[in-house]
Amino acid sequence: MSNTIIDTNFDFPEQKNVYKGKVREVYNINDEQLVMIATDRLSAFDVVMPKGIPYKGQILNQIATKMMAATEDIVPNWLTATPDPNVAVGHLCEPFKVEMVIRGYMSGHAAREYKAGKRMLCGVPMPEGMKENDKFPEPIITPATKAEMGDHDEDISREDILAKSIVSEADYLILEDYTRKLFQRGTEIAASRDLILVDTKYEFGKTKDGKIVLIDEIHTPDSSRYFYAEGYQDRQDKGELQKQLSKEFVRQWLISNNFQGLEGQTVPFMSDEYIETVSERYIELYENITGETFKKADVSNIQERIEKNVLKYLK
Repeated sequence: MSNTIIDTNFDFPEQKNVYKGKVREVYNINDEQLVMIATDRLSAFDVVMPKGIPYKGQILNQIATKMMAATEDIVPNWLTATPDPNVAVGHLCEPFKVEMVIRGYMSGHAAREYKAGKRMLCGVPMPEGMKENDKFPEPIITPATKAEMGDHDEDISREDILAKSIVSEADYLILEDYTRKLFQRGTEIAASRDLILVDTKYEFGKTKDGKIVLIDEIHTPDSSRYFYAEGYQDRQDKGELQKQLSKEFVRQWLISNNFQGLEGQTVPFMSDEYIETVSERYIELYENITGETFKKADVSNIQERIEKNVLKYLK
């Protein structure tokens, strides 16, 4: 379990500053490019768990970079290089302070809200008579305000985003258009792997020349929920739980151990055996989502490996 990367403290040439998010650490190089390191930290209910998950950062980084390559013909993105299995390098962008969440199915947070009797999510109506994991008639966009580390992201409506001038109307129309296009492409990629892309979130930023681009991650098990397509309808008809590919299994384990990130709650103890099962599950996710066998990078000294590869690239 010691061969994980939980925290970094690099000092790269021309480094201006570093931003540490829940999972990723972003180094600003000369206000021109960003070096984004995907750590092995695990976040659930907006709380970072005390132990890292072996290979998780590599898995997230490699899925995200593959998916960016598979969507760059329809939506421009920030990425320019991947010098290390845990590292992505790209253009410096000013991030929009909203996450564009899009849902094709009534699952997860939407299902919890629906079960609580709500029929409106982020100003978008949800039809009566639905049951958990049913498909929406059309995918719905339910944005969230972008939180700093440790704070809860909050639902927000399109109307509030515009009224509070968080995003201009002209830019927001582009964000919506890009979100729908990416979700459509993600749905097609998932279907080719016998998967259903249930819901996901996208983050966008503006480059120095004012171009809106996709940033951060895309279609990873941390940002997205997948179901296995085979048997989906049969399970729905029988009222059974869907077979999922996402980190929802971690959330459900936490809920069963009385933790939902609420005040006064304590993160349950995660044994090495449990951490190992989570790592294996992430590898399964990678192989199902990409259709490729996962190749484990050398983790004998991850910090040293990353530093060497990034310095070589920056030269």
